[in-house]
Amino acid sequence: MSSATVLCQSSSCPHGNPPSRLECPTCNKLGIRGSFFCGQECFKGNCESITISICKTHKIIHDLVRSPATAANPSQDGTYHPFANFDFTGTLRPVYPLSPKREVPEHIPRPDYATHEDGVPTTELKRAGQPPRLLNSEEIEKMKFACRLGREVLDIAAAMVRPGVTTDEIDAVVHQATIDRNAYPSPLNYRNFPKSVCTSINEIICHGIPDRRKLQEGDIINLDISLYYDGFHADLNATYPVGEIDEDSKKLIQTTRQCLDEAIKICKPGALFRDIGKVIEPIARANGCAVVRTYTGHGINDLFHTAPNIPHYAKNKAIGTMKPGMCFTIEPMINLGSHWDTHHWPDNWTATTVDGKRSAQFEETLLITETGVEVLTA
Repeated sequence: MSSATVLCQSSSCPHGNPPSRLECPTCNKLGIRGSFFCGQECFKGNCESITISICKTHKIIHDLVRSPATAANPSQDGTYHPFANFDFTGTLRPVYPLSPKREVPEHIPRPDYATHEDGVPTTELKRAGQPPRLLNSEEIEKMKFACRLGREVLDIAAAMVRPGVTTDEIDAVVHQATIDRNAYPSPLNYRNFPKSVCTSINEIICHGIPDRRKLQEGDIINLDISLYYDGFHADLNATYPVGEIDEDSKKLIQTTRQCLDEAIKICKPGALFRDIGKVIEPIARANGCAVVRTYTGHGINDLFHTAPNIPHYAKNKAIGTMKPGMCFTIEPMINLGSHWDTHHWPDNWTATTVDGKRSAQFEETLLITETGVEVLTA
């Protein structure tokens, strides 16, 4: 099509929209054909007069045609998509660059992996295969205090959840709140995890890395808080709505919380670890959901992750019984639909649902007492 046969596209052309030759330079650069105006008056007027909405629509066309921003060719605000050729299962996309690693003051004690080049939890590896530790009264008090701090930090982070806030901004608040309490953020450098909190949005099951994506109305987000204080770790998480969410998301969050609460009720001396999944899976299935099998609850004390292993699905082969002095987490990850498997992003951390449907999670750190169970992170 020759330029001479294209009519001026201005909706307020004072010349009656004659055949035009002045082409939008951005469209020309992007290879979009047919975007012509009869003169500068109409071209500028199309974006400066009463036709603002048309201008915005026209610019959206530019954005749709442009190739995704990359590290070599970032967008105007400096952000980019790090995995442009990756086959995502849902609509969520990471927004890079990540902010620099946040510093922890030297006076704050930290676990062994914090200073390891590869983030290797050496002590965890050395004690792998040993039975669950039974904490004495002094150790229990330290666990309780660390868990109270963890709850405080989660509540502070949850207050940040609203449309327009980035997960990196949440990470900054979590990091500061943690070090303000003279604690170390347990996720930071654990097996090279780059941030101080896990933020898992929509189809992300767990281990989402905080980045520059802004939360949007209708999202759901899980905030997973862990910290290390006076030699002991706390671990807890919860899933929150971002503004108004759809009914499926509400039901998912309610179901996931119910799964955790009912599982906690069976915990007491002599109870079998494998029975936790026997409680959780029927609740999930009855509500049209699936229980993730790839990740489990775990023992926690002076080590971030240790024995026992706590599967959340039925017919698991977890060994062992609960005894007074044991500390562990229960943290069911529940997916909408029937698929429990996971799909990992190239960042080697972010785990998503295989069908792009949403996932939710709740977690508490528990102590088995002589008579039952105490939720230390309540």
